[in-house]
Amino acid sequence: MSKVDSPHGQVFPHSVPPTRSEEYLLMPSIHVCQRAKPYLIILVATAPHNRKARQAIRDTWGGEVQVRGHRVMTLFIVGQPTDPVIGKELIEESKERGDLIQGRFIDSYGNLTLKTLSMLGWARRFCPQAHYLAKVDDDVLFNPSALLQYLNLSFKTGENELTELYLGRVHMQVAPDRNPASKHFLSETAYAGMVFPDYCSGTAYVLSRPALLKLSLAAVAIRLPRPLPPEDVFVGICAHTAGITPTHSPLFSGGPAVPYSRCCYQTMVSVHHTKPGDMVHYWTEVHSTAPCSWLAVAEDLKYTKL
Repeated sequence: MSKVDSPHGQVFPHSVPPTRSEEYLLMPSIHVCQRAKPYLIILVATAPHNRKARQAIRDTWGGEVQVRGHRVMTLFIVGQPTDPVIGKELIEESKERGDLIQGRFIDSYGNLTLKTLSMLGWARRFCPQAHYLAKVDDDVLFNPSALLQYLNLSFKTGENELTELYLGRVHMQVAPDRNPASKHFLSETAYAGMVFPDYCSGTAYVLSRPALLKLSLAAVAIRLPRPLPPEDVFVGICAHTAGITPTHSPLFSGGPAVPYSRCCYQTMVSVHHTKPGDMVHYWTEVHSTAPCSWLAVAEDLKYTKL
């Protein structure tokens, strides 16, 4: 079994992200990306029982398929529920909607890193055409239009040239939680370093195609401990191993909720802690009123520094 040692001191057991369709319990057609040719694919990490959240996303930002001249596709990734009734409901939802990807692991907080491995493996294998991948949690109000505008203004390159971009709200110099009673607990055996490599908040982050490929290859070689590290920390470790530096943007909210403001939400790429009912309300209001002035946007964006 291979090992990867780094200046941060981590040594993880070997894990290979799944890359074959039979390694997923549910998924769209293997040709879905070949047919849709998405420029941006959004993979939403969701719990099996969060059907209301998934429907709110479908009714709002997840329903956008053409944004600023680019094709956008949104899919949901889940694990296996422990309740067989919910398992049957997922099968029916998948038949009806055709937008679920289900990995072969128990869906739990402790297995979020496995969900990310499944996400990376699926995107690398079945959607290599996409220029960008956005990973988003199902309690996030996401704005594909704001993201594509930001990418165009800040990272524009040649037609077929993409930088190695790992973009989001960057957490720096975060120390491992050594409290055994914490759900974020990570022992020194699992991770010996004093701090994690810088990483983007797992609520929402974006990977360019070159970054996704390099990060996925790093994930193949990195060894996973038990308990697993938080999924966003794990992605940061993979990025560090691959030599990719995370890029911070204040347009991504992290942990704290951003107070609602129409002008602010028009500009933000992601807003965390959004309930399904609020998501529909905010999305409707933001898209049914007049654009905001730059002064109003600048005033509202001060909250994103929280």
